Order: sequence, then C-alpha cells, then structure tokens
Amino acid sequence: MNRDAPPDPRMEILFDAAEIASRIEQLAAEIADASFSDLLVIPILKGSFMFGADLLRALHATGLRPEVDFIFLSSYGKGTQSSGRVEVLREPEAGMKGRDVLIVDDILESGRTLAFAKDLMIARGAHRVATCVLLDKPVDRAVNIGADFRGFDCPDVFVVGYGMDLAHRYRELPYVGRIM
Repeated sequence: MNRDAPPDPRMEILFDAAEIASRIEQLAAEIADASFSDLLVIPILKGSFMFGADLLRALHATGLRPEVDFIFLSSYGKGTQSSGRVEVLREPEAGMKGRDVLIVDDILESGRTLAFAKDLMIARGAHRVATCVLLDKPVDRAVNIGADFRGFDCPDVFVVGYGMDLAHRYRELPYVGRIM
C-alpha cells in the first residue's frame, strides 16, 4: 500500500493533513482551557467521524477524559445542497442531564444541523452546550448560530475529504479538498 499516493489530479487541496493535525492540537488546547465539567463529547455522524476521532485523541493528550457518544443526523442525502430538513437517524444513548456537552461537527454552513443538535442537547437537560466545527463557511446562515471552537474558515465551495463526502465517496481522504 502506498501511503504517499498523490491526490486525485481533479482535486484542489484546501487543507492538507498536516494543517488539519496541527489545528486539531490547538483546538484541543482551547477546549481544555474552557474548564468543562463532566464533559460528554458528541460528534455528529457521518461527516465528523474523522475529525471527532482525531479531536478526541488530542483532548486525551491534554489530560481530558471525556465520555463519548454519537448522534447521526442527515440533511444532505446524496446531493451537494442541504435539503433544509434535519433528520435524526440515531440519538445519543448517554445521559446528559446536568452535564457539559461538546457537539463536534465537520462543517458549519446553514447552521440547521448544529442548531438542531444543540437544541436537542439543551432539551435533554445539558448544563452547558458548546460546539466545535472543523470548517466554518462564511455564508448567510438559515439559523443564527456560530461555533464556540472552529478549525478553519472555508471558502464557499462544496468540499470533500476528511470524513466529508459526495454521495458516500471521498470520506477516506486525509485532507479537505474540492473536486475541480
């Protein structure tokens, strides 16, 4: 297996693996400094699975020992634009009443998914709910929400890689890019 295989020539790399790894270490330090108590980290599946895993390892390196659960939300289906409707495909099982919760997502665009997840955690009795996104697109949001912790500003283009997909492809890429 060639781990140094060149990227797809049709792909423009926006954030390479080294940039992502470095920024995740910085994010973990910022999160550790935020003084969370009884922290529950909830990555939103599927898109944030790689980011969530790397962030959790970086949080561990800072000395944090959060509990982890997942929520599976969908708003894209197989398209490149949000349907405008968020569907819950799997809810977290961990109790969150009175706890600090960190929601982890791949990208903040319309804000619908992140706001939906945040509202759900609040309704379940979370004490404090914070959000962390790898990418923040500077677009008009359908919902007024920002991320408490964010990795990178992302250009207003459709991106794939590092967990993000186009019709279930490109998730495995170690970088974030756009197809040319």
